[in-house]
Amino acid sequence: MAFIDVFSAIVLVVAVASAIGVLLIIGAAPGHVARKRGHPWAQAVAVAGWVTLIFGFVLWPLAFVWAYVDIPARPAEKRETEA
Repeated sequence: MAFIDVFSAIVLVVAVASAIGVLLIIGAAPGHVARKRGHPWAQAVAVAGWVTLIFGFVLWPLAFVWAYVDIPARPAEKRETEA
């Protein structure tokens, strides 16, 4: 085997590993953000991130935005925090 064959095989393995790593990071990002921000439906956001990534990436940005949405407090919770 020539040097160029070995080099191209190494480049291919690194490219595939990098692509898999990027997909894993992108799939986990909405759930990670939601958990870090204390989102009440953090698990649902995480599932939405993975499902939309697997099934076409079209709604993945929506899951990412959902992770950043602040849920308004209920009136009872507002009274407790104001007191």
